[in-house]
Amino acid sequence: MRISNADRAHVLTHALPYIQKYTNKILVVKYGGNAMINEDLKQSVMSDIILLSTVGIKVVLVHGGGPEITEMLAKIGKETQFVNGLRVTDKETAEIVQMVLAGKINKSLVSLIESKGGKAIGLSGADGHMILAKPRCAELGFVGDIEKVDVTPILDTLSMGYIPVVSTVGCDKEGNVYNINADTVAAKIAGELKAESLISMTDIEGILRDKDDPSSLISRIFIEDAPKLTEEGIISGGMIPKVQCCVDAINWGVRKVFVIDGRVKHSIIIEILTDEGIGTMFVNGEDYKKRHPEAK
Repeated sequence: MRISNADRAHVLTHALPYIQKYTNKILVVKYGGNAMINEDLKQSVMSDIILLSTVGIKVVLVHGGGPEITEMLAKIGKETQFVNGLRVTDKETAEIVQMVLAGKINKSLVSLIESKGGKAIGLSGADGHMILAKPRCAELGFVGDIEKVDVTPILDTLSMGYIPVVSTVGCDKEGNVYNINADTVAAKIAGELKAESLISMTDIEGILRDKDDPSSLISRIFIEDAPKLTEEGIISGGMIPKVQCCVDAINWGVRKVFVIDGRVKHSIIIEILTDEGIGTMFVNGEDYKKRHPEAK
């Protein structure tokens, strides 16, 4: 499809107010799901991130990589076990997690960003003890809960004009490596950075009032209403912990959190630089109504 110069100009001028709103602000993107597996979508995500960085938005990319960890464990003949959705992580598995997340995936994303004209530096939660962790429970082994996040390495990377690409492993004071949920890491980092927004890429349209009806997308949720939506079963299953991370991020100081469909090309740009958006936005209701008195 050919686009005229006039159409290009119209698109850019329409996006200008949104760009100005985010200029010099921090945007954290939690990257996962099908957008990490599908090569076409991966190219789209990296292009979006480079574009936003180029126009002055400070983008931090936080990634997981569960499927690739499972694939690598299978290659060495190690069975993957899950308890309540969390991977049982013994010492050998923790080493594989670090190798895949902080090595293979992290460096391939940095390389892809660089190949498309961006500037990126790969970071691990174990670098500089950025993510200090403790074991969640003996049954899960080296699955960690976050004790403390030091975002100094991320801020230093941003100050040099690079996109920080953060893998979600942590460590304790003895140097043991822990596997940490990517949604939790992204929420905590965004909170510590007091980010303007956190975008969580998923494999669903957002929060649906009826899970079988895509047209029932809830475009905005006040975090005060999240418990009621959970009680009603609208937020259920694997979305419960994801939504809790959204609520936590807002409580930790993030202005807005978006759950968007990473299966849609350029979904980040659609959410950030258009009126319509694409997913579900979480905000503090009291704060939002002060800034938007017309909101209900």
